[in-house]
Amino acid sequence: MAATNAPRASAGEPGSPWAIGADEGGHDAIHQELGDLDDFARLVERARELGLEIALDLALQCSPDHPWLAEHPDWFRKRPDGSIAYAENPPKRYEDIVGLDWESPSWRGLWNAVLGVVTTWVERGVRVFRVDNPHTKPFALWEWLIPEVRRRHPEVVFLAEAFTRPAPMRTLAKLGFAQSYTYFTWRTTRRELTEYVEELAGETAGYLRPNFFANTPDILHHSLVEGGRPAFEARLVLAATLSPSYGIYSGFEHCENVPVRPGSEEYLHSEKYEAHDRRLDGPLLPLIGRVNAFRREHPALQRLEGVTFLETHQESLLAYARHHGDDVVLCVVNLDPHRAHEGLVVVPPELGLPAAFTVHDVVSDERHRWLVGGNYVRLDPAVFPAHVLAVEP
Repeated sequence: MAATNAPRASAGEPGSPWAIGADEGGHDAIHQELGDLDDFARLVERARELGLEIALDLALQCSPDHPWLAEHPDWFRKRPDGSIAYAENPPKRYEDIVGLDWESPSWRGLWNAVLGVVTTWVERGVRVFRVDNPHTKPFALWEWLIPEVRRRHPEVVFLAEAFTRPAPMRTLAKLGFAQSYTYFTWRTTRRELTEYVEELAGETAGYLRPNFFANTPDILHHSLVEGGRPAFEARLVLAATLSPSYGIYSGFEHCENVPVRPGSEEYLHSEKYEAHDRRLDGPLLPLIGRVNAFRREHPALQRLEGVTFLETHQESLLAYARHHGDDVVLCVVNLDPHRAHEGLVVVPPELGLPAAFTVHDVVSDERHRWLVGGNYVRLDPAVFPAHVLAVEP
Protein backbone atom coordinates (compact mmCIF):
# COMPACT_ATOMS: atom_id res chain seq x y z
CA MET A 1 0.00 0.00 0.00
CA ALA A 2 1.37 3.39 -0.98
CA ALA A 3 1.78 6.34 1.32
CA THR A 4 -1.49 8.28 1.38
CA ASN A 5 -1.82 10.45 -1.75
CA ALA A 6 1.90 10.13 -2.50
CA PRO A 7 2.60 11.41 -6.05
CA ARG A 8 5.35 8.83 -6.64
CA ALA A 9 4.98 5.06 -6.30
CA SER A 10 7.76 2.93 -4.90
CA ALA A 11 8.60 -0.60 -6.07
CA GLY A 12 5.66 -2.94 -5.46
CA GLU A 13 3.11 -0.13 -5.22
CA PRO A 14 0.34 0.17 -7.86
CA GLY A 15 0.71 3.84 -8.72
CA SER A 16 -2.16 5.78 -10.23
CA PRO A 17 -4.71 3.78 -12.29
CA TRP A 18 -4.93 6.77 -14.65
CA ALA A 19 -1.22 6.68 -15.46
CA ILE A 20 -1.71 4.30 -18.38
CA GLY A 21 1.00 1.99 -19.65
CA ALA A 22 4.24 0.32 -18.61
CA ASP A 23 7.13 -1.49 -20.19
CA GLU A 24 4.77 -4.42 -20.83
CA GLY A 25 2.35 -2.41 -22.98
CA GLY A 26 0.05 0.56 -23.41
CA HIS A 27 -3.65 1.30 -23.82
CA ASP A 28 -4.42 -2.00 -25.53
CA ALA A 29 -2.63 -4.22 -22.99
CA ILE A 30 -3.78 -5.94 -19.79
CA HIS A 31 -1.60 -5.71 -16.71
CA GLN A 32 -0.14 -9.12 -15.96
CA GLU A 33 -1.33 -8.98 -12.34
CA LEU A 34 -4.92 -8.86 -13.64
CA GLY A 35 -4.59 -11.80 -16.03
CA ASP A 36 -4.44 -12.15 -19.81
CA LEU A 37 -6.75 -11.77 -22.80
CA ASP A 38 -8.35 -15.17 -22.20
CA ASP A 39 -9.19 -14.14 -18.65
CA PHE A 40 -10.70 -10.92 -19.95
CA ALA A 41 -12.82 -12.80 -22.49
CA ARG A 42 -14.18 -15.02 -19.70
CA LEU A 43 -14.95 -11.90 -17.62
CA VAL A 44 -16.94 -10.31 -20.47
CA GLU A 45 -18.82 -13.55 -21.14
CA ARG A 46 -19.71 -14.09 -17.48
CA ALA A 47 -20.82 -10.47 -17.09
CA ARG A 48 -23.23 -10.81 -20.00
CA GLU A 49 -24.62 -14.01 -18.53
CA LEU A 50 -25.50 -11.89 -15.48
CA GLY A 51 -27.01 -9.09 -17.56
CA LEU A 52 -24.01 -6.79 -17.09
CA GLU A 53 -21.68 -4.91 -19.40
CA ILE A 54 -17.96 -4.33 -18.83
CA ALA A 55 -17.15 -0.63 -19.13
CA LEU A 56 -13.66 0.67 -19.86
CA ASP A 57 -12.21 3.89 -18.48
CA LEU A 58 -10.69 5.53 -21.56
CA ALA A 59 -7.98 7.75 -20.07
CA LEU A 60 -6.04 9.38 -22.90
CA GLN A 61 -2.82 10.07 -21.08
CA CYS A 62 0.27 8.04 -20.32
CA SER A 63 2.59 6.98 -17.59
CA PRO A 64 6.23 8.02 -18.11
CA ASP A 65 7.07 4.46 -19.21
CA HIS A 66 4.25 4.04 -21.75
CA PRO A 67 5.60 2.57 -25.04
CA TRP A 68 4.31 5.58 -26.99
CA LEU A 69 6.96 7.82 -25.40
CA ALA A 70 9.73 5.81 -27.02
CA GLU A 71 7.87 5.10 -30.27
CA HIS A 72 6.24 8.52 -30.81
CA PRO A 73 7.91 11.20 -28.65
CA ASP A 74 6.39 13.85 -30.95
CA TRP A 75 2.92 12.98 -29.58
CA PHE A 76 3.69 14.56 -26.18
CA ARG A 77 3.68 18.12 -24.87
CA LYS A 78 7.09 19.56 -24.09
CA ARG A 79 8.27 22.24 -21.72
CA PRO A 80 10.56 25.02 -22.97
CA ASP A 81 13.56 22.99 -21.77
CA GLY A 82 12.49 20.03 -23.95
CA SER A 83 11.31 17.79 -21.12
CA ILE A 84 7.86 16.19 -21.35
CA ALA A 85 5.18 18.04 -19.36
CA TYR A 86 2.96 16.29 -16.82
CA ALA A 87 -0.82 16.50 -17.15
CA GLU A 88 -2.93 19.23 -15.60
CA ASN A 89 -6.68 19.88 -15.29
CA PRO A 90 -6.61 23.13 -13.27
CA PRO A 91 -6.60 23.40 -10.35
CA LYS A 92 -5.50 19.75 -10.18
CA ARG A 93 -2.02 18.61 -11.22
CA TYR A 94 -1.17 15.01 -12.10
CA GLU A 95 2.57 14.70 -11.66
CA ASP A 96 2.55 10.95 -12.37
CA ILE A 97 0.99 11.39 -15.82
CA VAL A 98 2.39 12.83 -19.04
CA GLY A 99 0.02 14.64 -21.36
CA LEU A 100 -0.50 14.03 -25.06
CA ASP A 101 -0.06 16.92 -27.51
CA TRP A 102 -3.26 17.04 -29.51
CA GLU A 103 -1.87 19.88 -31.64
CA SER A 104 1.29 17.98 -32.56
CA PRO A 105 2.31 18.05 -36.26
CA SER A 106 1.76 14.26 -36.04
CA TRP A 107 -1.80 14.61 -34.73
CA ARG A 108 -3.28 12.37 -37.42
CA GLY A 109 -1.18 9.45 -36.25
CA LEU A 110 -2.19 10.09 -32.66
CA TRP A 111 -5.90 10.29 -33.52
CA ASN A 112 -5.73 7.05 -35.49
CA ALA A 113 -3.93 5.38 -32.58
CA VAL A 114 -6.79 6.39 -30.26
CA LEU A 115 -9.33 5.00 -32.73
CA GLY A 116 -7.30 1.80 -32.83
CA VAL A 117 -7.39 1.55 -29.03
CA VAL A 118 -11.19 1.95 -28.93
CA THR A 119 -11.89 -0.51 -31.74
CA THR A 120 -9.51 -3.06 -30.20
CA TRP A 121 -11.50 -3.08 -26.96
CA VAL A 122 -14.82 -3.12 -28.82
CA GLU A 123 -13.66 -6.24 -30.64
CA ARG A 124 -12.82 -7.70 -27.22
CA GLY A 125 -16.41 -7.16 -26.07
CA VAL A 126 -16.40 -3.69 -24.48
CA ARG A 127 -19.49 -1.64 -25.36
CA VAL A 128 -19.28 1.19 -22.80
CA PHE A 129 -16.45 3.74 -22.52
CA ARG A 130 -16.18 6.23 -19.68
CA VAL A 131 -13.99 8.92 -21.24
CA ASP A 132 -11.73 10.69 -18.78
CA ASN A 133 -11.84 14.51 -19.04
CA PRO A 134 -13.03 14.70 -22.68
CA HIS A 135 -13.34 18.49 -22.41
CA THR A 136 -9.53 18.78 -22.19
CA LYS A 137 -9.16 17.19 -25.64
CA PRO A 138 -10.05 18.82 -28.98
CA PHE A 139 -13.79 18.68 -29.66
CA ALA A 140 -12.88 17.87 -33.26
CA LEU A 141 -11.41 14.57 -32.02
CA TRP A 142 -14.79 13.44 -30.66
CA GLU A 143 -16.66 14.83 -33.67
CA TRP A 144 -14.54 12.47 -35.81
CA LEU A 145 -13.94 9.50 -33.50
CA ILE A 146 -17.42 8.78 -32.11
CA PRO A 147 -19.12 8.52 -35.54
CA GLU A 148 -16.19 6.43 -36.80
CA VAL A 149 -16.72 3.93 -33.99
CA ARG A 150 -20.51 3.93 -34.09
CA ARG A 151 -20.63 3.57 -37.87
CA ARG A 152 -19.31 0.04 -37.39
CA HIS A 153 -20.56 -0.53 -33.83
CA PRO A 154 -23.76 1.50 -33.25
CA GLU A 155 -24.33 -0.12 -29.86
CA VAL A 156 -21.25 1.52 -28.28
CA VAL A 157 -21.94 4.07 -25.52
CA PHE A 158 -19.59 6.95 -24.68
CA LEU A 159 -19.92 8.55 -21.23
CA ALA A 160 -18.39 12.02 -20.78
CA GLU A 161 -16.62 12.38 -17.43
CA ALA A 162 -16.54 16.15 -17.76
CA PHE A 163 -16.93 18.46 -14.77
CA THR A 164 -16.70 21.76 -16.59
CA ARG A 165 -18.81 24.74 -17.65
CA PRO A 166 -22.34 24.05 -18.93
CA ALA A 167 -21.61 25.09 -22.52
CA PRO A 168 -18.75 22.57 -23.08
CA MET A 169 -20.84 19.83 -21.44
CA ARG A 170 -23.71 20.53 -23.82
CA THR A 171 -21.30 20.58 -26.77
CA LEU A 172 -19.89 17.17 -25.84
CA ALA A 173 -23.42 15.78 -25.71
CA LYS A 174 -24.16 17.15 -29.18
CA LEU A 175 -20.93 15.59 -30.50
CA GLY A 176 -22.13 12.10 -29.62
CA PHE A 177 -21.55 11.37 -25.94
CA ALA A 178 -24.57 9.29 -24.98
CA GLN A 179 -24.29 10.16 -21.28
CA SER A 180 -22.65 12.89 -19.25
CA TYR A 181 -21.44 13.42 -15.72
CA THR A 182 -23.30 16.25 -13.98
CA TYR A 183 -23.15 18.74 -11.12
CA PHE A 184 -25.44 16.55 -8.99
CA THR A 185 -22.66 15.83 -6.51
CA TRP A 186 -22.62 19.52 -5.51
CA ARG A 187 -26.39 20.10 -5.54
CA THR A 188 -27.53 19.45 -1.99
CA THR A 189 -30.24 21.97 -1.02
CA ARG A 190 -33.89 21.81 -2.00
CA ARG A 191 -33.60 24.85 -4.25
CA GLU A 192 -30.38 23.63 -5.93
CA LEU A 193 -31.80 20.19 -6.67
CA THR A 194 -35.14 21.50 -7.92
CA GLU A 195 -33.60 24.07 -10.26
CA TYR A 196 -30.98 21.66 -11.60
CA VAL A 197 -33.34 18.77 -12.32
CA GLU A 198 -35.85 21.10 -13.99
CA GLU A 199 -33.01 22.48 -16.12
CA LEU A 200 -31.91 18.99 -17.21
CA ALA A 201 -35.48 17.91 -17.92
CA GLY A 202 -36.05 21.01 -20.05
CA GLU A 203 -34.64 22.07 -23.41
CA THR A 204 -31.47 19.94 -23.23
CA ALA A 205 -33.30 16.70 -22.40
CA GLY A 206 -33.35 15.63 -26.03
CA TYR A 207 -29.59 15.34 -26.34
CA LEU A 208 -27.86 15.67 -22.93
CA ARG A 209 -28.48 12.48 -20.98
CA PRO A 210 -27.24 12.92 -17.41
CA ASN A 211 -25.69 10.38 -15.09
CA PHE A 212 -26.03 11.30 -11.41
CA PHE A 213 -22.90 10.14 -9.61
CA ALA A 214 -23.22 10.32 -5.83
CA ASN A 215 -19.43 10.17 -5.47
CA THR A 216 -16.35 9.54 -7.61
CA PRO A 217 -12.75 8.40 -6.97
CA ASP A 218 -11.72 11.98 -6.19
CA ILE A 219 -14.97 13.70 -5.19
CA LEU A 220 -16.03 13.05 -1.62
CA HIS A 221 -18.57 15.79 -0.98
CA HIS A 222 -18.62 17.36 2.47
CA SER A 223 -22.30 16.38 2.84
CA LEU A 224 -21.22 12.72 2.99
CA VAL A 225 -18.35 13.53 5.36
CA GLU A 226 -20.62 15.39 7.77
CA GLY A 227 -23.85 13.44 7.31
CA GLY A 228 -22.70 9.85 7.73
CA ARG A 229 -24.96 6.96 6.76
CA PRO A 230 -28.21 9.00 6.54
CA ALA A 231 -26.56 11.28 3.99
CA PHE A 232 -25.42 8.27 1.94
CA GLU A 233 -28.95 6.85 2.01
CA ALA A 234 -30.55 10.15 1.00
CA ARG A 235 -28.10 10.79 -1.83
CA LEU A 236 -28.60 7.25 -3.13
CA VAL A 237 -32.38 7.74 -3.27
CA LEU A 238 -32.04 11.16 -4.93
CA ALA A 239 -29.60 9.92 -7.58
CA ALA A 240 -31.59 6.78 -8.34
CA THR A 241 -34.99 8.46 -8.62
CA LEU A 242 -34.14 11.83 -10.22
CA SER A 243 -32.08 10.50 -13.14
CA PRO A 244 -32.55 7.47 -15.42
CA SER A 245 -28.82 6.76 -14.97
CA TYR A 246 -26.87 7.08 -11.73
CA GLY A 247 -23.59 5.86 -10.30
CA ILE A 248 -21.84 5.15 -7.05
CA TYR A 249 -18.13 4.61 -6.71
CA SER A 250 -16.60 1.71 -4.77
CA GLY A 251 -16.73 2.37 -1.05
CA PHE A 252 -20.10 4.13 -1.16
CA GLU A 253 -21.79 0.91 -0.06
CA HIS A 254 -19.52 0.94 3.01
CA CYS A 255 -20.20 4.65 3.71
CA GLU A 256 -16.50 5.48 3.32
CA ASN A 257 -16.24 9.20 4.06
CA VAL A 258 -12.85 10.10 5.55
CA PRO A 259 -11.11 12.93 3.64
CA VAL A 260 -7.35 13.27 3.36
CA ARG A 261 -7.67 16.54 5.32
CA PRO A 262 -10.53 18.70 6.62
CA GLY A 263 -12.28 20.49 3.79
CA SER A 264 -10.76 18.32 1.07
CA GLU A 265 -12.80 16.31 -1.44
CA GLU A 266 -9.94 13.80 -1.77
CA TYR A 267 -10.29 10.49 0.06
CA LEU A 268 -7.88 9.35 2.72
CA HIS A 269 -6.29 6.14 1.33
CA SER A 270 -7.34 7.16 -2.18
CA GLU A 271 -7.49 4.40 -4.78
CA LYS A 272 -5.62 6.73 -7.08
CA TYR A 273 -2.56 5.52 -5.19
CA GLU A 274 -3.58 2.32 -3.42
CA ALA A 275 -5.16 -1.03 -4.30
CA HIS A 276 -8.15 -1.92 -2.12
CA ASP A 277 -9.63 -5.37 -1.56
CA ARG A 278 -13.33 -4.83 -0.85
CA ARG A 279 -15.94 -7.45 -0.01
CA LEU A 280 -19.57 -7.41 -1.11
CA ASP A 281 -20.78 -6.95 2.44
CA GLY A 282 -21.40 -3.20 2.67
CA PRO A 283 -24.33 -2.20 4.89
CA LEU A 284 -26.01 -0.28 2.05
CA LEU A 285 -26.00 -3.17 -0.43
CA PRO A 286 -29.51 -4.46 0.48
CA LEU A 287 -30.91 -0.95 -0.01
CA ILE A 288 -29.07 -0.53 -3.32
CA GLY A 289 -30.51 -3.84 -4.50
CA ARG A 290 -34.07 -2.87 -3.59
CA VAL A 291 -33.77 0.54 -5.23
CA ASN A 292 -32.30 -0.89 -8.44
CA ALA A 293 -35.02 -3.55 -8.67
CA PHE A 294 -37.63 -0.81 -8.15
CA ARG A 295 -36.08 1.24 -10.98
CA ARG A 296 -36.32 -1.72 -13.36
CA GLU A 297 -40.01 -2.16 -12.54
CA HIS A 298 -41.05 1.47 -13.08
CA PRO A 299 -40.85 3.22 -16.48
CA ALA A 300 -41.28 6.58 -14.69
CA LEU A 301 -37.78 6.18 -13.26
CA GLN A 302 -36.24 5.25 -16.61
CA ARG A 303 -36.80 8.66 -18.23
CA LEU A 304 -35.48 12.14 -17.62
CA GLU A 305 -38.76 13.87 -18.39
CA GLY A 306 -41.84 13.51 -16.22
CA VAL A 307 -40.84 15.10 -12.93
CA THR A 308 -43.10 17.33 -10.83
CA PHE A 309 -41.82 18.85 -7.59
CA LEU A 310 -44.40 18.93 -4.80
CA GLU A 311 -45.10 21.51 -2.12
CA THR A 312 -44.00 20.67 1.41
CA HIS A 313 -43.62 24.10 3.10
CA GLN A 314 -40.54 22.60 4.75
CA GLU A 315 -37.09 23.41 3.33
CA SER A 316 -35.54 20.18 4.56
CA LEU A 317 -38.10 17.99 2.80
CA LEU A 318 -37.80 17.53 -0.96
CA ALA A 319 -40.84 15.86 -2.53
CA TYR A 320 -41.47 15.03 -6.16
CA ALA A 321 -43.52 12.83 -8.45
CA ARG A 322 -42.04 10.82 -11.31
CA HIS A 323 -44.63 9.93 -13.92
CA HIS A 324 -44.82 8.24 -17.30
CA GLY A 325 -48.14 7.09 -18.66
CA ASP A 326 -50.04 5.32 -15.89
CA ASP A 327 -46.88 4.76 -13.82
CA VAL A 328 -46.47 7.21 -10.93
CA VAL A 329 -43.78 7.17 -8.23
CA LEU A 330 -43.76 9.59 -5.29
CA CYS A 331 -40.55 10.37 -3.40
CA VAL A 332 -39.95 12.38 -0.24
CA VAL A 333 -36.39 12.91 1.02
CA ASN A 334 -35.20 14.50 4.25
CA LEU A 335 -32.16 16.54 3.19
CA ASP A 336 -31.03 17.05 6.80
CA PRO A 337 -29.05 13.97 7.94
CA HIS A 338 -29.05 15.08 11.59
CA ARG A 339 -32.66 15.84 12.50
CA ALA A 340 -36.16 14.53 11.88
CA HIS A 341 -38.48 16.80 9.87
CA GLU A 342 -42.21 16.68 9.24
CA GLY A 343 -44.71 18.43 7.03
CA LEU A 344 -47.51 18.09 4.50
CA VAL A 345 -46.68 16.81 1.04
CA VAL A 346 -49.22 18.27 -1.38
CA VAL A 347 -50.24 15.99 -4.26
CA PRO A 348 -51.74 18.23 -6.99
CA PRO A 349 -54.77 17.20 -9.03
CA GLU A 350 -52.73 17.79 -12.21
CA LEU A 351 -51.08 14.37 -11.69
CA GLY A 352 -54.41 12.77 -12.57
CA LEU A 353 -54.52 10.50 -9.52
CA PRO A 354 -57.75 9.42 -7.82
CA ALA A 355 -58.94 11.44 -4.84
CA ALA A 356 -57.62 8.62 -2.60
CA PHE A 357 -55.05 6.00 -3.52
CA THR A 358 -52.66 3.44 -2.03
CA VAL A 359 -48.87 3.81 -2.04
CA HIS A 360 -46.32 1.06 -1.46
CA ASP A 361 -42.98 2.03 0.14
CA VAL A 362 -40.16 0.06 -1.48
CA VAL A 363 -37.89 0.57 1.56
CA SER A 364 -40.20 -0.29 4.47
CA ASP A 365 -42.51 -2.56 2.41
CA GLU A 366 -45.45 -0.76 4.03
CA ARG A 367 -48.65 0.48 2.38
CA HIS A 368 -50.33 3.78 3.16
CA ARG A 369 -53.47 5.63 2.08
CA TRP A 370 -52.68 8.95 0.39
CA LEU A 371 -54.94 11.71 -0.93
CA VAL A 372 -54.89 14.39 -3.58
CA GLY A 373 -54.02 17.35 -1.36
CA GLY A 374 -51.95 17.37 1.83
CA ASN A 375 -50.39 14.18 3.24
CA TYR A 376 -48.53 14.19 6.57
CA VAL A 377 -44.96 12.91 6.42
CA ARG A 378 -42.32 12.62 9.14
CA LEU A 379 -38.84 11.40 8.21
CA ASP A 380 -36.27 10.59 10.88
CA PRO A 381 -32.77 10.05 9.39
CA ALA A 382 -31.94 7.77 12.33
CA VAL A 383 -34.58 5.37 10.92
CA PHE A 384 -34.46 6.19 7.18
CA PRO A 385 -34.40 9.57 5.47
CA ALA A 386 -36.77 8.92 2.57
CA HIS A 387 -40.03 7.51 1.26
CA VAL A 388 -39.94 5.86 -2.18
CA LEU A 389 -43.58 5.19 -2.98
CA ALA A 390 -45.17 3.36 -5.89
CA VAL A 391 -48.75 4.46 -6.57
CA GLU A 392 -50.73 1.25 -6.84
CA PRO A 393 -53.47 0.91 -9.48
